[in-house]
Amino acid sequence: MMSPRRITYVASEKLAKTSSLLPSNRNRSSFVHALITSFGILRAPPNSPPSHIVAVLRPSPASWRDLAAYHDRSYVDALLADPPGPDSASCKEFGLEDDCPPFPGLGEYVLGIAGASLTAARELAEGRCDVAICWDGGRHHAHKSLASGFCYVNDCVLALLVLRRAPPLPPLSSSPGIPRKKSRVMYLDIDVHYGDGVAAAFRGAGARGQVLTLSIHHTASGFFPPSEHSTLPVPSSAAFDPFTLSLPLHAGASRATFARVWLTVERIIAAFAPDYITLQCGVDGLAGDPVGVWNWTLGGEGGLAWFVWRVLESSAKVLLLGGGGYTLVNTARAWALLTSIACGAPLALDTPIPPHPGFPMYAPSFILDVPTGNVRDENTDEYLTEVDAIFELVADALLTQLA
Repeated sequence: MMSPRRITYVASEKLAKTSSLLPSNRNRSSFVHALITSFGILRAPPNSPPSHIVAVLRPSPASWRDLAAYHDRSYVDALLADPPGPDSASCKEFGLEDDCPPFPGLGEYVLGIAGASLTAARELAEGRCDVAICWDGGRHHAHKSLASGFCYVNDCVLALLVLRRAPPLPPLSSSPGIPRKKSRVMYLDIDVHYGDGVAAAFRGAGARGQVLTLSIHHTASGFFPPSEHSTLPVPSSAAFDPFTLSLPLHAGASRATFARVWLTVERIIAAFAPDYITLQCGVDGLAGDPVGVWNWTLGGEGGLAWFVWRVLESSAKVLLLGGGGYTLVNTARAWALLTSIACGAPLALDTPIPPHPGFPMYAPSFILDVPTGNVRDENTDEYLTEVDAIFELVADALLTQLA
């Protein structure tokens, strides 16, 4: 008999209030947790077989030392200053302006978000769960000493550093081998925006073969964030790093495109064989999001739910983080559905939204599903075939370096 899958859901009323301070996502956290709670996803049905054991865990705030494990000390000091950013020069130096302005409660917000993702990562690293969920995390644009793209702290990097120090998982009985001395950690990013902050943190450090980053995103002239690294890898280049990977998609990416892309992701997972996968589940690529670039859906083969389910079916332990998503109700719908899948009781797409304080916002459909858009998918068969060919070479390079 298989052991039950242990799920840890990191949340608290205080964290929801703290997370909801972020100017770009006002009250989003409260909407997400309220919908998940109203569905009863986190409660085991009466007399249900214990195939999944779900625990809700209140996070502890991060410490100054936790943030300084990655971020520059002077930057941490600026974030935690009261008021934040001691002067205008510091604000400019650290990117605390434009899309990342200082706001009341910034220090509390930074410590709360980082602490939540670290709490989730430590539960995995210390063997207390198999899947950890922290929808308040996933801030992937912040750099070592620079706020960017609504992200003030890179909780993704902090979590990856914890998992990198975690013990490797024992070899599978179906494919026994020599036990590893160090764990392998994969970061997979499906936000519509390139996960530049995470990639920058580990670029050039991949020769040790411990951390691999793969960002699937949209890229185009003028689209955030601008980066020379957001293009397809060039395996023949002297600068090629098979542990820091980018997979750009064109406008209108749909579930058909993601069904094809999964074959690439699966090939990289097989080659790298991670012990832990951190999946940044930004949902700003869903149809109807104000970003308006992709046309991804929740359901069907290649849909968001299908894609995340495939990751959860891998042999790795999985950390699910949030990210982008700028329509409150659709973000809540998506993460509620993903939570139900992780907890072993997937909701049907036509499930009615339960009565709760946010109920009126789910008009006119009042169901879980997100309507499909009509943006044309510009990811041609020719382009996706090119992606397949390039990543086959990437997988070969990984196998060679890891042998």
